[in-house]
Amino acid sequence: MTVKLRIVLMAVIVSVLFFHTAALAEGYEDIDVDLGYEEVITKGRVLEIKNVTSKNDLEDVGIPLKVQEIDVEVTSGIYKGQVLHVENHLMDDPAYDIIVKEGDRVELYLEVTDGNIGAAYITSYDRSIYVYYLAAAFIIVLLAVGKIKGLKATISLAVMILLIFKVLIPYMLKGYSPIMLSVAVTVVSTVVTLLLISGVSIKSFSAIIGTAGGVLIAAVIAIVVGKLARLTGLGVEEAKMLLYIPQGIEFDFQGLLFAGIIIGSLGAVMDVSMSIASSMDEVKHANPDIPTNDLIRSGMNVGRDIMGTMSNTLILAYTGASIPLLLVLSAYGNTLSAVLNIDFITTEIVRSLAGSIGLIITIPLTAFVTGFLEKMHHNKSV
Repeated sequence: MTVKLRIVLMAVIVSVLFFHTAALAEGYEDIDVDLGYEEVITKGRVLEIKNVTSKNDLEDVGIPLKVQEIDVEVTSGIYKGQVLHVENHLMDDPAYDIIVKEGDRVELYLEVTDGNIGAAYITSYDRSIYVYYLAAAFIIVLLAVGKIKGLKATISLAVMILLIFKVLIPYMLKGYSPIMLSVAVTVVSTVVTLLLISGVSIKSFSAIIGTAGGVLIAAVIAIVVGKLARLTGLGVEEAKMLLYIPQGIEFDFQGLLFAGIIIGSLGAVMDVSMSIASSMDEVKHANPDIPTNDLIRSGMNVGRDIMGTMSNTLILAYTGASIPLLLVLSAYGNTLSAVLNIDFITTEIVRSLAGSIGLIITIPLTAFVTGFLEKMHHNKSV
């Protein structure tokens, strides 16, 4: 198979995976709930704002209420093309108000009875199109810079997303162990990604072993410390909402927490292990007669340079997601001890530190495994 044909074939695979993955996020399916009417989520476009009026329904509790009377055209699903009159309620709350103008794309919630739309509400702005634009830009940049390896990286990313949405989430909703599922997804994703990008080679196998070891160590630390600290896994609102989903599943919330830590640490650990294995492979090719100890030492030196920045990356990523909460806690003068005893805060600290320890352990593990495999290969070839 020629190089051009391979590139075209892989581009087709990427396109199929990308659009299939995008379809997973659309969610324009009827929600089967016995409410006397059918609930449908779809998209729309604001055609005209007819009027803005004030209502006094909530005046007795001090909440101002304004209503935008809007004509909205449905732009997706079986009701595409229909123009609906929608009342958009505003309560002077920037966290919940959806203030629209003509031409805005929105998400609609429809109440349908016997095929007729009884009521329609605007539930959010339609942000998905911009996410797709950004994803397309990401793929273009990846292909432009990485060429064939960028294409392989895109395929591996699509495989990972499919594993999450087709395996991890559906089987968690069926009640399977979140830890076992996350381990399985991590292993499959690691093997597929590294073999796809680097082929069947020593550096691929070294990176796979290093990644598996680092993620396993992060998981064990998180589980042990989480049990000792009595983390519930219910520190965030999304987890609490799972208590009331219609499927009625009894989730292992601690297991969900630890599964999140396993998945969350995978990217950084894989990055470190491949960086070390790849650099050692380059050193070996440049100097085939280099002693194994010197080769391992060079891998450790590269790992030490990576270690500080990658650990900071994990910790800063989790801290960045918690800035609003940290600001609130600081504004009310909470002590450090009080802050550390909050379930959510402790969870994020355990998550970041366990991931960082797993990342650090990955460095010597990958270096020694690479050195050992290179030595075995050298002995066989002699």
